[in-house]
Amino acid sequence: MTSTTLPQLKKAQDRSIDPAQLTFPDAAPSRASGLGAGSRSVPALLVDRVTKRFQVARKKRPVVAIADVSLRLERGGTIGILGANGSGKSTLIRLISGLLTLDQGRVEIFGHDLEREEMTVKRLINRVSVDAAFFKKLSPMENLLFAARLYGIDAKVARRNTVLITERLGIAEKRLGRPVEQLSRGMQQKIAIARALLTSPALLLLDEPTTGLDPRSKLDVQTFIEEMRGSHDASIVLTTHDLDEAERLCDDIAVLNDGRVVAHGSPEVLKRLVADRHGEPPTMHAVFMTYTGRSLDEDVEEDESDDE
Repeated sequence: MTSTTLPQLKKAQDRSIDPAQLTFPDAAPSRASGLGAGSRSVPALLVDRVTKRFQVARKKRPVVAIADVSLRLERGGTIGILGANGSGKSTLIRLISGLLTLDQGRVEIFGHDLEREEMTVKRLINRVSVDAAFFKKLSPMENLLFAARLYGIDAKVARRNTVLITERLGIAEKRLGRPVEQLSRGMQQKIAIARALLTSPALLLLDEPTTGLDPRSKLDVQTFIEEMRGSHDASIVLTTHDLDEAERLCDDIAVLNDGRVVAHGSPEVLKRLVADRHGEPPTMHAVFMTYTGRSLDEDVEEDESDDE
């Protein structure tokens, strides 16, 4: 179901922009010639038997956060990662983005090995986390122009695209000149999403991107993600606690439990499985509860200090 079929979204449609208006230089890192030699047989993301352990205390055995996880994301697709707090979702995202080192296995981005070609991989990806980091004394425009400069994007192009992207996300242009510290948490999260989209990443890693947003803002973000994927061929990895969001945005879903993939398939396949094999209603909520053994309410109320 897309937003264009919902009458209540007419207001959003009236002020929407065509993401094709966004222009990126031909030499932009995310569109470099190294995307697996341009072959669509090369997946956007390949996670092959990845394991990650953490040593939490000197005399205790290491804690296994990710255990023998394998995933494949085709170019232009979206895969959702679901799981209770502590299941390993955010650890997996950090491993894919190169923020954590692998203990076992391999990760490839468009055919490039993460460990051997780290800098090439990092120029192909961008990540949005639930706790976005900014230079709080600077304005959103200054933060985004700084990020664009790191990716070699022309300042004029970056400024124009910043206005277009933030407008589509429901951020008035007059807010772009205020210090980030004066903006609400939800507004800061939308700025973080705009910063990631500004670099036109070939692989976009979204770690609970709509957490803290009001329903209107959440819908704006979801709609724009769909539009960007369609117009700029972006591939997306999404972790979320919003099951409706996962069903709407994801072609494929992997459910993690205790660091392992316990279910994998399209939303329709997973819903059919819980109905046929477990006698549960064919809903994403039933999928979540069946494969994690947890209710969504319990998940959300977990201590947020735990790794996700």
